[in-house]
Amino acid sequence: MTQVLRLGVNIDHVATVRNARGSGYPDPVRAALLAAESGADGITAHLREDRRHITDDDIARLSSELTIPLNLEMAATDEMLAIALRHRPHAACIVPEKREERTTEGGLDAAGQFAMLAPLVSQLGAAGIRVSLFVEPSAAQIDAALRLGAPVVELHTGRYCDLEGEAQADELRRIADAAALAVKNGIEVHAGHGLTLANVAPIAAIPQIRELNIGHSLIADAIFVGLGDAVRAMRDAMDAAR
Repeated sequence: MTQVLRLGVNIDHVATVRNARGSGYPDPVRAALLAAESGADGITAHLREDRRHITDDDIARLSSELTIPLNLEMAATDEMLAIALRHRPHAACIVPEKREERTTEGGLDAAGQFAMLAPLVSQLGAAGIRVSLFVEPSAAQIDAALRLGAPVVELHTGRYCDLEGEAQADELRRIADAAALAVKNGIEVHAGHGLTLANVAPIAAIPQIRELNIGHSLIADAIFVGLGDAVRAMRDAMDAAR
């Protein structure tokens, strides 16, 4: 029986629009609640070190008001670890972070940063927080996640989304191979970054992937059709691919 593919909606860029004017709206928590009503299975929010979009108050409100799981994207720092341990989200996805980047560029080097990540993964797990590592689809990164004891990996799909033709097909195969290897080793597989209605189907069709986390394209589509319809359209496209 084919497993239902979960949709995690990233509401970061609702906060980006809010912060552009320094106002109290649009409210990312309101967006999260609407996404939940419209078929989202979870909400993702990235609390960056520079607080360029999501804020500490957003995380506090999401933690108290959401009735579906919250996935906190976070850098591997002591500050973010303390915040995660205080709020106890359902999940924490550890991502690479550079202050000068517009959005997350590539996956976390779990293999190269093993010693630094090990205590972080251990403390989050001990607090009952499901740890996910946002990594490139490679055997080395899956092996590192396995050795770290991370129960989940989120495969970076940004390169797939940027490519075309045979190069894109090659990257799709790389993602599928990494997903199969992870599941073989008992790791749950998620995927995300850059996914849109136009390119989501081949990723959604990979049977080992359990969850997609999508943000920017949903918020962009919401400008024209509303967030509820944008979430429902993505949900329909994902279901059709399965």
